[in-house]
Amino acid sequence: MNVPFFIARRIRHTPTSSFSATVTKVGIASIAIGLASIIVAFAVLFGYKQGIQQKVFVFGSHITVSKFSLNNSYEETPLPLQTPLYKGADKISGIRHIQAVATKAGMLKTADELAGAVLKGVGREYDWDLFRSAIVAGKLPQFYKDSAQCNPNYSCQILISKRISERLQLDVGEDVIMYFIGNTLRPRKLQVTGIYDTGLEEGDNVMVIGDLRLIQQLNNWGPDSVGSYEIFVKDFSQLNIAYRDVREAASPDMRPMRVTDTYKPLFDWMTLLDQNTGIFLALILFVAGFNMVAILLVLMMERTPMIGLLKAFGSPNALIRRVFVYVGLNMVIKGLVIGNVIGIGLCAIQYYFELIPLDPKNYYMDTVPIAWNFPVIGLVNIATISLIAMVMWLPTLVATKIQPIKALVFKK
Repeated sequence: MNVPFFIARRIRHTPTSSFSATVTKVGIASIAIGLASIIVAFAVLFGYKQGIQQKVFVFGSHITVSKFSLNNSYEETPLPLQTPLYKGADKISGIRHIQAVATKAGMLKTADELAGAVLKGVGREYDWDLFRSAIVAGKLPQFYKDSAQCNPNYSCQILISKRISERLQLDVGEDVIMYFIGNTLRPRKLQVTGIYDTGLEEGDNVMVIGDLRLIQQLNNWGPDSVGSYEIFVKDFSQLNIAYRDVREAASPDMRPMRVTDTYKPLFDWMTLLDQNTGIFLALILFVAGFNMVAILLVLMMERTPMIGLLKAFGSPNALIRRVFVYVGLNMVIKGLVIGNVIGIGLCAIQYYFELIPLDPKNYYMDTVPIAWNFPVIGLVNIATISLIAMVMWLPTLVATKIQPIKALVFKK
């Protein structure tokens, strides 16, 4: 029979003073509230990072490969499609998808308004999954359907942002003139088929999605010339490994760029969020551990005569210490169960009902985001119970200092 466990169970079921019962409930509540706070913090952090990354990837990719040039404008140097990197991308480990795009700056003009914009031309292989979730009106352009062709060489359909739509007072189905500057001013009549809204100001203010063939025609490029390659990796956490492989496959005149370099301030800020969450986790665990130390000391003071009796019967100090560790672990487990129910419950309510709003202008999204990461929740539970269990051994040292003769006459 496990004697320490048996004694600990009897202690739990033995009536105690109101003060002891109160501090026990406080200990359970502190662990529950602490764990619930950690679960909510991690769910919001992961949700926010995931949401921001998806918005960034709407306008770009994990890795962008362009022709090496000192030109930092939207006027790109043509990059051929017939390269080993583009043709052999599916053979590079870690790459999920590659697509060809091009950009060109211009001016959108209606009867009364004028706005600067950047036309991003996309091809047949373009991955629309991320953009599809950002559509707020209309539909995605269908560049390669006969009904979408307003010109024998390219499609006139475009996708504009909600900000541009409001600025120019444009709606789905309406036409707009876009002027491109070169040796001469070249206007093109385009039709709005859809409106998107990502909440990411840098892209929403200027980005217009159109047909790649239009930019090729404007730049006098052939069908095998593009502005850049956009590469998506299978696992974003392995971005640096994929980036190294892409650099090795790229020719010397190509310049690969990671999204973490292109949007460095944004990703540095998210790294800072990770550090703050780690500090928050450490503080919560410290408070919970400190509370458990205080509670065990109170329980041992109440059980001083019992400790003296056990010592008089020859029980070793290790057995007595294990008794109170088991008592403490019971409280920790109760706190973890309650904390998981509260934390996961609050996250589920926000996830399904989106009760807490945010200002999209400041936070890039309209509600508090929630992302489920159950392995992390499991690790948090394991870390909590492990650290508190180790801390609980410290107050049990008091039991080793108690003398049986004095303990037996100890009065509460």
